[in-house]
Amino acid sequence: MTTHPTPEVIAAYADGGPGLDDAAVWSVEAHLETCPRCRDELSRSASAGTRSLLDLVAAGIDRGIAEGPAPAPAPRPWSAVRRRWFAWALVPWLTMTVALVGCAYILDQLAPELPSLVLLLAPVLPLPGVAVAWSRRADPAWELVASTPAAGLTMLLRRTAAVLAVVIPVLALAGAVTQSSTALVLLPSLACTAATIALGGRIGVQLAAMSVGTAWLILVVVPSVLTQNLPVLLHAGSIPAWALATVGLLAFALTRAGDYRRLASRN
Repeated sequence: MTTHPTPEVIAAYADGGPGLDDAAVWSVEAHLETCPRCRDELSRSASAGTRSLLDLVAAGIDRGIAEGPAPAPAPRPWSAVRRRWFAWALVPWLTMTVALVGCAYILDQLAPELPSLVLLLAPVLPLPGVAVAWSRRADPAWELVASTPAAGLTMLLRRTAAVLAVVIPVLALAGAVTQSSTALVLLPSLACTAATIALGGRIGVQLAAMSVGTAWLILVVVPSVLTQNLPVLLHAGSIPAWALATVGLLAFALTRAGDYRRLASRN
């Protein structure tokens, strides 16, 4: 309505709408939503019985508030960060990853004739955490997460960043202690993580992590241990190739963001 309803119309509406058709009732209701003056007129036009009922309802609401539980505390800022960037199911897997880095370092010290296990295993160490970060079996809240607008590649990247925030410093420290090239420790690790994300939208993140990890162990780790020589992939000259592979795989994953709207990406 572009004009105010008359006092008679408001009085009729307050009495339940006798004499008003549906269109008039809808028009009055739409007008009352945006007009404080007409809402005041409506309150004055209400019958004594209506005002008594409203007072009774208000008293009941006040009594319920006074007798009910205290309001829930406002969420702390860090709680939103935790929900978006982390899943508690990652904790045991990250603990296992840190333990594996420690074991690789100990084996490097006990068997110096072998190629550095820290260098050989670094590319696959973040993969278990990435797989768990996007797994319907490991995440008890996955149904709730999958139904929210925030679900998808963005959330996977957030959780992957949380995994890398734990794993990368540990790998960098282990590489420094074993006098391995920091770039050769970290770049293959980032490239394998990006490959997992790139494949995960099509075959599922867990299966992608298993495939990338198994291929690396069979094609790189086992031959290196048997021959006691580092492969060409882990020589200093391969650093630019690893950097390009990481950027290329991550860019490809971003172009396939729609794949992560499919539940099949969570296996």
